[in-house]
Amino acid sequence: MSVSEIVKNIIKEQPYLLDAINRGIIHFGNLSAELRPKVELILEKKVTDSSIIMALRRYADEVQRRYEDSGKRGINCEITMKTNICDFNIVKTPKLLKEISSFYTLVDLDRGDFLNITIGNHEVSIVISQKHHQEVEKKLQQESVLDQQNDLVVLTIVFEGDFYNTPGITHQVLQALAWKNINILEIISTNTELTLVINREDSIKSYEVLHELIDKF
Repeated sequence: MSVSEIVKNIIKEQPYLLDAINRGIIHFGNLSAELRPKVELILEKKVTDSSIIMALRRYADEVQRRYEDSGKRGINCEITMKTNICDFNIVKTPKLLKEISSFYTLVDLDRGDFLNITIGNHEVSIVISQKHHQEVEKKLQQESVLDQQNDLVVLTIVFEGDFYNTPGITHQVLQALAWKNINILEIISTNTELTLVINREDSIKSYEVLHELIDKF
């Protein structure tokens, strides 16, 4: 294994560091001094700071080209926001699965209601307009509700370009929000949409972060 391969693997394990390198806010000399002991441990021999710095620069160029390539695909986006959302997480049971279809009768999607149901291996997530909160609670009386949260916001990025086949777009969105310490409660995606469920207090900041990001796309 070469110095370049080891450095790349170390950086890949630290996504925030990778993003900082891409932003150009990392001093390669200082980072090299920090990485050298780990690189030497893996290689089982001494290495120079200059070899690590060269590996960092090459990887930074590679990452930058990847970001530029995603922008060349001509991805256009728009952001929509829905407020007054609640989120239920429930233990998956055969009885609950039989009742799933009944939740769709509660909402009127043509009038702006929101509903998304995600079925996992062990849990079911129901994100729905807040006004149906009591009806959902009634349906779940016999179920094991792990968590429920109210007063949430749904932000949806609608992509007009080749979002589905463009690597790294979702990563860029999530990382941009993480840099601003924004917690994402649910992630929902389709062929042309990426939907994030967040707390209301983070909605304005998230909207601004996403607008800044899609300008780069």
